[in-house]
Amino acid sequence: MDPMRNPYAPGAGTSPPELAGRDGVLAEANVTLGRIRAGKPAKGQMLLGLRGVGKTVLLNRIERMARDHGYHGLLVEAPEDRRLPEFLVPPLRKVLLEIDSGEKVRSAARAAIRALRNFASAFRVAVGEMEFGVEKARGVADSGNMESDLTDLLVAVAEAARESDTAVALLIDEVQYLQPGDLAALIVALHRIGQRELPLTIFGAGLPQLAGLAGEAKSYAERLFAYPDVGPLGTEAAKDALRAPALRSGVEYDDDALEMIVTQTRGYPYFLQEWGSHAWRAALADHAGRCGARYGAGARPSRRRVLPGAAGPAQSTREGVHARDGQPRCRSPPLGRHRREDGRARGVRRSHSPQPHRQGDALQPRAR
Repeated sequence: MDPMRNPYAPGAGTSPPELAGRDGVLAEANVTLGRIRAGKPAKGQMLLGLRGVGKTVLLNRIERMARDHGYHGLLVEAPEDRRLPEFLVPPLRKVLLEIDSGEKVRSAARAAIRALRNFASAFRVAVGEMEFGVEKARGVADSGNMESDLTDLLVAVAEAARESDTAVALLIDEVQYLQPGDLAALIVALHRIGQRELPLTIFGAGLPQLAGLAGEAKSYAERLFAYPDVGPLGTEAAKDALRAPALRSGVEYDDDALEMIVTQTRGYPYFLQEWGSHAWRAALADHAGRCGARYGAGARPSRRRVLPGAAGPAQSTREGVHARDGQPRCRSPPLGRHRREDGRARGVRRSHSPQPHRQGDALQPRAR
């Protein structure tokens, strides 16, 4: 099998060749997008899940769906050490300039650009030599109060979208990194937009604690968003994620090989891609030997197979994963013997329970 044709895509936010097991989440997102576009109320979504389950992949897919519905999509990632205005102002400016680029002068778009200029000034957003081309408007998004100003700004953006017969989808990854005041302001703004039935919606993704953080920020957040869990794939979906890309390349998995990989990965999408990629590579040498023995020199079978013997070496490879537990090396630095023992005892590296554990529990000292 040609390594250049390896169909698997392990990575951070990399779209897999087969997005298996996520039809329900995408169907709900499609309904939300369609209703908002039609001027009907709908909840946004906050996708909840651990690392490596495909939340970012889903956000990217939803952004493409939004554009297909005629939206202007803004996909941003919340950094740990920056305020919301710093990473929201530049893409909002781009969207407003797109809305205002038609032949017809859009009064609402110009009003939104003025609001954005005020907002950037009020929160001292450093955006280089960015020019807005409009005069400031007093009393709009310029108070310095995040909840009030962000609401003014996003309402103005949504009104500009409505005037231009379009809609805006704001998609934020790593929402749990937003500062509490910024998260509260975002919730307040969406609440106001929903009350006025304006064409703007928000999709987000974050770690499981995000639902609690949103509820603490504003109690009505539970009614503004749906919070679908994005977890490991079921057995059949996990097999499809491995099998379908291989079949499109003329390769079949032996049933035992599929069972082995699904069992070892527990259906986690990132690890399925990692194991699939390494199984493909490991099958290269294995395939040459089997073809020579079974079909004669130079012969090739019509459809190649990944057998358990080829899937096995994926467990021992060190190209990007640990040999012993399949964890990324960057997340497990070398530890002393006592710390390794503590880690195993508390479930930091390996847990006997498939359920998530509180970080605080893992940090409790263990008596020796």
